[in-house]
Amino acid sequence: MTQSETELMLRGYGLTTAEFYYRMPDYPNVLNTFIWQEYDLAPDHDALLKFVDFWKAEIEGALHSVRFTHRKLIRAGEWRNVTGEFTLH
Repeated sequence: MTQSETELMLRGYGLTTAEFYYRMPDYPNVLNTFIWQEYDLAPDHDALLKFVDFWKAEIEGALHSVRFTHRKLIRAGEWRNVTGEFTLH
């Protein structure tokens, strides 16, 4: 069963964005980049590590380096359940 993005964020997941620098298979002196995004849990970053393992096993371009950032989009105190709404005027 797949969870929605909102459900993941409420469970503590944040958006991880990674920039992969890799060498072109036919031109090893040329670096190229690839951007990857997924909802992941910090500090373990299981989804990111799983993708790095996939890259090493399946992609021909050797990894040079990986830069990543992680941002929780919903934090404690920012989300609240609203049961009603009042409109003035």
